[in-house]
Amino acid sequence: MDVCPVDCFHEGPNFLAIDPDECIDCTLCVAECPVSAIYAEDDVPASQQVYIQLNAELSKRWPSITASKPPLPDHADWAEVSDKLPHLQRD
Repeated sequence: MDVCPVDCFHEGPNFLAIDPDECIDCTLCVAECPVSAIYAEDDVPASQQVYIQLNAELSKRWPSITASKPPLPDHADWAEVSDKLPHLQRD
């Protein structure tokens, strides 16, 4: 989040959302993601397209986050989970 020049990250209980209306596609955050879960807009894989609308929805509900936090201790375990949507906490 420290690298984002427009503060478009929003933090939920167990997910970060990127506000697509605020994001300027600078891609500075792509290299910073410890599990390679962020893509440039034109590079979002077909299997991840559902997250574009989800980010738009959740970023409007969750508070902005402007300072980096260390990755969660189990972040590497979650990188291997292919279907995370059932685990998403929206509130």
